[in-house]
Amino acid sequence: MAEHPENEAIESTPAGDTGEGPLELPKSQAEFFARAADKVRGKFPTTPGVYLFQDQQGRVIYIGKAKNLRARAGSYFLAAAADDRRTAQLVREAHDIDFLEAESEVDALLMEARLVKDIQPKFNQELRDDKTFPYLQVTTHEDFPRVEITREPRSSGVKLYGPFTSVSSLRGALQVLQRVFKFRTCSLDIEEGDERWRWFRPCLLASINQCTAPCNLRISKEEYRKDIKRLRMFLDGNRQSLVKEMQKEMQEASSALRFEKAARLRDEINLLERIKERGDLEQHEQPEVFYIDPKKGLAGLKKVLGLEKMPRTIEGVDIAHLGGSDTVASLVQFIDGLPFKPGYRRFRIREVEGIDDFASIREVVARRFRGLAEDDQMFPDILLIDGGKGQLGRGMEAFEMLGIKPPIVLSIAKKEELIYVAGRDKPLRLSRHSFALRLLQYVRDESHRFAQHYHHLLRRKRTLGD
Repeated sequence: MAEHPENEAIESTPAGDTGEGPLELPKSQAEFFARAADKVRGKFPTTPGVYLFQDQQGRVIYIGKAKNLRARAGSYFLAAAADDRRTAQLVREAHDIDFLEAESEVDALLMEARLVKDIQPKFNQELRDDKTFPYLQVTTHEDFPRVEITREPRSSGVKLYGPFTSVSSLRGALQVLQRVFKFRTCSLDIEEGDERWRWFRPCLLASINQCTAPCNLRISKEEYRKDIKRLRMFLDGNRQSLVKEMQKEMQEASSALRFEKAARLRDEINLLERIKERGDLEQHEQPEVFYIDPKKGLAGLKKVLGLEKMPRTIEGVDIAHLGGSDTVASLVQFIDGLPFKPGYRRFRIREVEGIDDFASIREVVARRFRGLAEDDQMFPDILLIDGGKGQLGRGMEAFEMLGIKPPIVLSIAKKEELIYVAGRDKPLRLSRHSFALRLLQYVRDESHRFAQHYHHLLRRKRTLGD
């Protein structure tokens, strides 16, 4: 799917296929073609968004983006799609198709990147290796942070969004965002107190009002960082909060007779209202690149937990809900201190009614470890539950109920970051700079992000099963 034209299908070649002769569509797939084509014609809008192919088990096997959902999705249900080597295997395995609507092509691009990274569908093979695909990188350590596209993200001092499937589409999105937030994309090392920059000649972007020219000190460090803060709010999915904040600031500037600033804010608000690139779908930032050697985190856990050998596998569990509806759970897996995306799992809570995080934790732990035991699979070395002593206790009840010997089970409480250990009366209070604590925080934050994203997805469309 990377960098293909909008009307072009994905590349996928069936295993063992020689590439010669037409492919015959099985009867079941012919029925799917007819059913799906009717669904696309009757329900899919002509607006931007992402489409999701699912197999018979309800698993998402391919995600694509479109500026016209009906036209793009409909192209898969033409007779030629079954014969095209790039789509043949996909349409043979597909059983259903659904969509998530976006408010712009930019939103569809960002939504596609988020979903593919989280779900890892089998036919989105090109996103398996995050390191080869582009990220949007925002520096955080500079006086005047820069925004850039990179295939080799830094390990510290940046905030990352991505990866994205198409670098050309990402460049287009960056241009749209730059018209609103006027950030710099150059590689200059600009310091606020260096008066030599006052004699620097800005590039063309300043002339066409797409950069505030910090290279010429035309904007203060404080004002420029406000723009970067707004950009990040936008990328985080907080568009409505951002607009309200800007409207308030515009009114304050107008009352203080700072009409130039008020006019600029007015123009930026108008652009945001016009493009509506993120809609009301709440998205979460990509996890930061782990900026500590994960081996140090594992070594720290071995020491503070008194383990005989270095732990290799950690699984994290978290619960998300809104007012007791659509309660879901996430399970993330880390191997050797780093995320292992194929090991991620999602669960819809089935046995609990209303708001009961404790009971939900017990259910998801029971389902996870019952499945591992029945399939004779190895348990993780450490299970980390998001919460305090109560959540830990309910997790342990699941093991007692199943009659299964648990691995090392921990919970981490957010406020004081105390580590509760099953079988110990007192929690561990680790240094905020502890490698062990920071690794556990990474696992906890990733499970929280994954659970929240699944919850928001279910609220929009009930298309994904457990």
